[in-house]
Amino acid sequence: MNPRATGFLDRFFFISERGSTIGQEVRGGFATFFTMAYIVVLNPIIIGTVADKTEQVLGGGTDPNIPMIAAATAFAAGILTIAMGIFGRVPLAMAAGLGLNAFVAFGIATHMTWADAMGLVVLEGIVIAILVLTGFRVAVFNAIPAQLKTAISVGIGLFIALIGFVDAGFVRRIPDAAGTTVPVKLGALGNGSLTGWPTLVFVVGLIVTAFLIARKFKGAILMGIVGTTVLAIVVEAIGNIGPQMAPGQPVNPNGWALIVPKLPSTLLELPDLSLLGQFNLFGSFSKIGGVAAILLVFTLLLADFFDTMGTVVGVGRQAGLVAPDGTMERSRSILLVDSLAAAAGGAASVSSNTTYVESAAGVGEGARTGLASVVTGFLFLLAMFFAPLTQVVPSEAATPALVIVGFLMMTQIREIDFSDYEIAIPAFLTIVLIPFTYSITAGIGAGFITYVFIKAMKGHAREIHPLLWVVAALFLVYFTVEPIKSVLGL
Repeated sequence: MNPRATGFLDRFFFISERGSTIGQEVRGGFATFFTMAYIVVLNPIIIGTVADKTEQVLGGGTDPNIPMIAAATAFAAGILTIAMGIFGRVPLAMAAGLGLNAFVAFGIATHMTWADAMGLVVLEGIVIAILVLTGFRVAVFNAIPAQLKTAISVGIGLFIALIGFVDAGFVRRIPDAAGTTVPVKLGALGNGSLTGWPTLVFVVGLIVTAFLIARKFKGAILMGIVGTTVLAIVVEAIGNIGPQMAPGQPVNPNGWALIVPKLPSTLLELPDLSLLGQFNLFGSFSKIGGVAAILLVFTLLLADFFDTMGTVVGVGRQAGLVAPDGTMERSRSILLVDSLAAAAGGAASVSSNTTYVESAAGVGEGARTGLASVVTGFLFLLAMFFAPLTQVVPSEAATPALVIVGFLMMTQIREIDFSDYEIAIPAFLTIVLIPFTYSITAGIGAGFITYVFIKAMKGHAREIHPLLWVVAALFLVYFTVEPIKSVLGL
């Protein structure tokens, strides 16, 4: 590599200053991409198979929009992740937000056209961007007590470990004998016994990756993903296992969860980007009324606002980018890019884009700067043309990395003073509710409300930052939005 180019990259991304190398950043970028490339496949399944109110083809609906959604999903993720790398200078990757996309598809688009629903997403992103520009979002970020930020990071560590176990099929939601659904049980049958070759592939990948991490092997996480993928391809070639679910076929509980690992017959496909720009900014207001539309924007806004804040705190702390007092350099730029990404996701008609907790996989590989995000972003853009290759790595091969990174983030728990119940109880609720509710926002909200309540009841109200009173009140509205809608007759 040209020394001048290397020097420019080093200065621009603070590579040496943050104790990293270009090699680490590249490996981290690849690791992050492999752990979140599933979104190119999963987002079309979530938002492309549910018809909107008018059963339009674009967005909500069924084929032939699946390829369009996949291409637009990869395009938006690529551009926005590169933007985060260049302007935020941090190893955070972006893509269509899981959970938010399901809420948009099932909770919003069924009451209006898909373009109207995307208009609400654009409005939500614009509002958050305004909150960043006015300094409110950054002020809230800095107002969170340092130990609560640590709790958020630990909770996210447990969350992404749970995501890894669930996405690999290691634990599953299983109905019990009475017909009710138990949250999670071990194995496909829920009897404590692991069955199926895909589960074995995950276990082997987890053990090998853990060993490489314990040996401090450079490239451990990326090598674990690649090696486990090779094993998965061999297993599928020999066993012809197939997917868990296929059109017209009975459920195969021992099949691959999402992607069947096979060498593709072709490498190149031209992407169809005609979905970009399919949104109607204020169409929803005439469809469901102004009050209902505003409540939907508020729900999207609060979830997006604190999901991102939690992810930035968690991954930032793991990367050593959060100062002891809880502040973070370039937080305004980071949060502004994320805010604009929400609007951009709506404008691309693929739902709100947000920062991914899977970015922690790249950090675990050594990434410390935005160069890793640039690498991840270019890989997403390439995925538009090399779509068949994105369907080679099964979740069972990528998810061991999430479990390992979850462990690495969990180690921060030692920074919380559990002898001080005023902070320990809110921290505990934050830690356990993020994975138990499958929601970063719910865990943060419970922690904030509990922190404010305990401090106030013990006569320590002066220790509460004024913004935390505001945020706790907003969370109370967020948690009670359905009763409020019922009272208003919406």
